[in-house]
Amino acid sequence: MLSYRLGVDDLADMRFACSPLLETATSLWALKRPDKYALHLPWIRRTRTALAAGDLDTSLLGELTVGGSGWIPDFITPRPDSPLPDVEDELRRVRETPPEKALADVRAAYASRPLPLRLSRLASDPVELRNAIADVVEAYWHTAIAPHWGRMRSVLEADMVWRAQLLARDGAAAVLTSLDPTAVWRAGELTLFVHQDLEFGAAVAGRGLWLVPTLFAQHAISPVGPDEPPTIAYPARGVGTLWESRPPRPPGALALLVGAPKAALLLSLDGPASTTELARRLSVTPSAVSHHLAVLHRTGLVSRARAGRVVLYARTGVGDALLSAED
Repeated sequence: MLSYRLGVDDLADMRFACSPLLETATSLWALKRPDKYALHLPWIRRTRTALAAGDLDTSLLGELTVGGSGWIPDFITPRPDSPLPDVEDELRRVRETPPEKALADVRAAYASRPLPLRLSRLASDPVELRNAIADVVEAYWHTAIAPHWGRMRSVLEADMVWRAQLLARDGAAAVLTSLDPTAVWRAGELTLFVHQDLEFGAAVAGRGLWLVPTLFAQHAISPVGPDEPPTIAYPARGVGTLWESRPPRPPGALALLVGAPKAALLLSLDGPASTTELARRLSVTPSAVSHHLAVLHRTGLVSRARAGRVVLYARTGVGDALLSAED
């Protein structure tokens, strides 16, 4: 059980972020247990093919997730220090990890289990251990995540915008309890079940609370440490749209009213999405999507909001009503 005590100032300082290296690390779970990640099977097939064709150290890569518990050494997923961290900055922070901490994080992940072969050999030299792990994580990022990062980031940013809207509409308690089915908010304390082997409680006490959507976690997860900024990673909304390749069929009557392209856009906006992501879903150019979105925005059928460098679009109540009438 994880519990964080939050004061009024802590709630006011609650922030969202998405992390390239968090997605890189947690995606290893899907490669190890594809039976539990059916939504990611298209990515799993492509990534396994790419790894088989490359020269990446897959033995070390496989040892970064502990069998059974699924723990990952904390230092390869740095706590966010900005809403949209750059992967190069995150990799720099991994490489600057004190070697003793890197080794301690590896041993903590394995707990009472013996280290497997590659990690055991590297453990005698913490500097070599840290550098070897940083190298394999960077190579894996370029192979498995970077080619898809644009669409992945769109889903993550859409989740952050949705929860920001939830915060504005229903307050911080609604956001916190939406992170996981086990989350409970009572008397200034957030509790949630993270892992059967984790029992941790702490006061946020001005250190900030980062909420990080992720595509590969099936429940809330949280790296913990008494001196670290509290961070909760939680399953992002909209993962089911991540690997879609076929555009949805535009509704009939609505297509006659606003035109087939605009009807297809409205149907695709089941959650906030960027122009680039919508273009991918519909197999059209971003410029065509931008043109139709501008018309839909002027007529009040979609709204738009900026998330970092990206503008996200969503259906308005009027747009929802049109689609409901179509049904």
